[in-house]
Amino acid sequence: MSISLAKGQSIDLAKTSGAALTKVRMGLGWDVKLVEKRSIFGRTRTVEKAIDLDASALLIGRGKVGETIYFGHLRSKDGSIVHTGDNLTGKGDGDDESIVVDLPQVSSWVEHIVFTVNSYSGDTFADIDNASVRVVDSTDRDAELGRFTLTGSGPHTALVMAKVSRTPAGWTFTAIGRPGNGRTAQQLAPLALECL
Repeated sequence: MSISLAKGQSIDLAKTSGAALTKVRMGLGWDVKLVEKRSIFGRTRTVEKAIDLDASALLIGRGKVGETIYFGHLRSKDGSIVHTGDNLTGKGDGDDESIVVDLPQVSSWVEHIVFTVNSYSGDTFADIDNASVRVVDSTDRDAELGRFTLTGSGPHTALVMAKVSRTPAGWTFTAIGRPGNGRTAQQLAPLALECL
């Protein structure tokens, strides 16, 4: 059963049976923006405006970003985290970009995995339709565990979406939704550290 998450809400990453999850996928989805264009003759037509959002994962340990997984670095050094590729427009149904995390394989130095989304094209979130992030159990036919709707429209170009944190009992997922500005995940590192 999926949980609709609010900012700051956490869920334990465990199966409904209580067993720990081994592989989760963070999915980012958004829609192409439809805009009205007026011709010089006064006619209007609806056209698609491509918006390039990027999902990224910042691996954090001892208060520092040790590695960033994004469209230019698709796999963590230990192979436990894989970005499935870059979507430049938001076209298509479902998740437009995904990051798969093999939790038992994550290096022991990683305390938090912070997921960010940024508008590489520089569009603000006021221009982005139906954006959401979700966490799914990749070992159980992508059963959705939680969803966070990115409802904050405004002049920002980026969001710290969520974090997965290592705890003595396992891993937890926390929805964050903190707005920021930046076109790349590296520019969001200071904001991501503030959200821990």
